[in-house]
This record gives sequence, C-alpha cells and structure tokens, in this order.
Amino acid sequence: MAVEKLSVMTRATFTNTNIELDLMKIFSSRTGFMCLFFFLFSIQVAISSGSYSGRHSPPMFGDFEAQRHWMEITVHLPLKQWYVNGSDNDLNYWGLDYPPLTAFHSYALGKISEKIDPSWVALLKSRGIESESHKLFMRLSVLLSMWILYIPAIVAFVYLSSCDQKIYYSAVAVFYPTLIAMDNGHFQYNHISLGLFLLAVICFIRNWRVAGSMFFVMAVNFKQMELYHSLPVAVFLLSTSLPSIYNAENLRRSFFELTKLFVVVVSTFLVLWSPFIASGADLKQILYRIFPFYRGIFEDKVANVWCAVNVVVKLNKYHSAHLLKLSTALVICTHLPSLCALLLRPNVSIFKTTLFISSLSFFLFSFQVHEKSILLPAVAALLIWPERRVAISWFLIISNARHFLQWLVVHSSCAISVILCIASLVISPPARYPHIFALLNALFCFIHFLSFFVYFNYVVVKDCYARRHDQRAKSE
Repeated sequence: MAVEKLSVMTRATFTNTNIELDLMKIFSSRTGFMCLFFFLFSIQVAISSGSYSGRHSPPMFGDFEAQRHWMEITVHLPLKQWYVNGSDNDLNYWGLDYPPLTAFHSYALGKISEKIDPSWVALLKSRGIESESHKLFMRLSVLLSMWILYIPAIVAFVYLSSCDQKIYYSAVAVFYPTLIAMDNGHFQYNHISLGLFLLAVICFIRNWRVAGSMFFVMAVNFKQMELYHSLPVAVFLLSTSLPSIYNAENLRRSFFELTKLFVVVVSTFLVLWSPFIASGADLKQILYRIFPFYRGIFEDKVANVWCAVNVVVKLNKYHSAHLLKLSTALVICTHLPSLCALLLRPNVSIFKTTLFISSLSFFLFSFQVHEKSILLPAVAALLIWPERRVAISWFLIISNARHFLQWLVVHSSCAISVILCIASLVISPPARYPHIFALLNALFCFIHFLSFFVYFNYVVVKDCYARRHDQRAKSE
C-alpha cells in the first residue's frame, strides 16, 4: 500500500512538473509574452467593467467617490484650502489626506474632467455622481497610468534581474491579484506610488543614486505609506558609501556623495511642497491630515498585532499617545536585525529582502495601518520571488511547491483561507458577533504575516553571517 501511494505521488509530481515545464516553454516566446499581457489587459478591463465599492451607497459612496471628490476640490478651491475644513470642503466627506503629489494628480485629472464634462467635478453638486461616461473616464485613467508607469517598471525590474525564467517571473509579478482588485475594481491609484518605488529600486540597484532618490521621494509624496520602505533605502545608500570612508583618500568623495544625495532629497521635497509654501498654506494642517494619529491605533479589522491584541485587551482604554510610543518602539526594535545586516552587508539581495521585512514590520506594528497597506510588503515580496519562491508564493497566495511537506503546509493554509471566505459568504454571523468572520480573517492573516516576518528576518541575518564567514575564510 505504501509503495502504491509513493508511486501515485511520484506520477503526480512528474505530471505537475511536466505541465509546469510545458507552460514555461509556451510563455518563453515573444508570442507567449504578448498573450500574457493581452490576457492581463483583458482581466483589468473585465474587472473595470464591473461595479465598485460604495456604488449606490449614500452618503459617502466609497473610494471611487473619494478620488472624484479630490478632483472637484482641487479644481475649484485655492491651493491653500485643499487640506482645510470649510463650507466648500467638508473634511468629514472624503477630505484630502494624501501628500502633495496625489493632490496634483487629482488636480490634473480634475482639469481633464472639467474639459470633457463640467458636471463631473461641479462644486458640491457633483457629489455621488454615477454616470456611465464618468465611470469610463475614471476607469481609463487607472488603466492608462498602470500601463504607462507600474507595469513597465515591474517588467523592467524582472528583465534586469538574474532570474532565468523572466516571462514566468513577469506573470507572477503583473498578475498579483490584490493590486488589480484594489485599483481596477475597488478603485484607487496605489500603482502610481508603487511604480515610482520600483523605479527607485531599479536605479539604486544600477547605482543611479540621484535618480533613485528623486523617484523614491516622489513615491513618498504620492502615498505617505511609502515611508514603510524608507529605512532600508536610507541604510542602503549610507552603507554603500561607508567602505570608502575608511580610506583617507576617498573620504572626501564619500562625503560629497552623501551630501549630493541629501541635497537631491531636500530639493525634491521643496519642489513638490513649494506651491503650498508659496500660497501660505498651513503646513501643520497638511501634516495633520497626512498623518492622522487622531484616528486611533487601528481601524476596522486589519491583520496586524493591534487588531489581534484588541481581541483580548481593548486598546481604546489606553491613551493614543502611549500607544503611539509603544508602536514606534516596536517598529524600531523589529527593524534592527535586518537593518544591521544591511549595514554590514550592503548587497542587492539583502537590500531587497530588507525592503520586504521593513514594510511588513510597519504593517504589523505601526500606528494607524490601513488594510491596503499590505500592498507595500507584497510588491517588495515580488522583488525577491526568484530567491524564495515557495515562501513568497505562499505569501502571495500562489503555490509553486514541489515537495510534499511544503505542498501540505502551503495548500492547507490556502484551503483554510478559502473555507473562511466561503463561510463568510454563506453563513450568517451570530447577532452578538456580527463581524466575527472579518475578525477571523484578520487573525488568520496576522498569524501568517508574523510568521513570514520572523522567517525573513532569520533569512537575512543568516545570509549576512554566512557572507561574513566566507569572506573571513577567503582572507585566511
């Protein structure tokens, strides 16, 4: 019986491997490449043709309305009033809460909207507009920016990588479902900041530090959540300059390089913020909107430590200032192992892994985390997919395991997630616990995210130690 089971498993493994190899051959050609992206475009169009979050749901109408409302506000109000509460700008009705580059993006789209049909952005009168023509315009704006910026950036990274199966890798990267569902379905522009981040990473890897710094500052100024990647970027730029500091002849060059990067970062920030400075806008009010600490440590059922702890200890009993200090301390402490490894061994592999660890640390432990922030560790995870396929595929809910134990663990985990989703759709929650399924889903994801966080910290520290050991062995 055992021999028969082993034989069945062997045949199944052989068959799966053959199918996988055949698929790789099909998509390794130029025709396969074109088919891949045509299929991607078809999926995006199909999802865009559907409904969106908040449709026919007054009084707020969802994120689709939020994006439209920002166009309305930026087109009609003076720049200094964009982030300020007033009779024409009720901040409780989707007040602008992203940095200047998002505001300028809304302004540009708003001006185009006004040229096509002024009713789309009519001040106050356009709230909740749901015409098909406006929906088409909004959907096309997402598709256009995604195909101009994000998809070329992720494909460029793939083709600059050392991965042998580049089209296979491209498929994994561009078909990541959460981003497609979030931007093409739910409706947002997360792909713009992620695309700028990817361009920055490409530049850093190619040693184009000035361009990379500019792109990264632009990413942060489009979505402040890009700060999740800021610590690894800062440490990588610093550590790649450190070796020459110990050489007296190159000390001046290193100082000049760091000064140049500092000037570029500050100058880019000033350029983006200068319209607000020149208009006399209240910068403190803008920062207050961008970093909403007043909202509490977490909102809704987010799969992080605070949502998990809140099941046992109700965090609303504690002052927000104390929780902010605690979350800051946790974020710093959980960054230390990977950042120290990056500082000691500033290579591309550790840099990419640390980007993932850092963004996951912020998602798990930082203050006021939104569920869409999982996109930041997810896109960083795509960068290290070739090196850690099973772990990253598991993280991205894509299975690529070959060994039985890995197959069992990964597929069992995914099966539980499917069961939770089905249960939430077909089973009515108890009246006493109306949000039980959302909470179970958040806790389930939290356990996985925390496990990935611990595992990749172990990986990066182990890699750093192994490289140092090999270097010492060679020197001896």
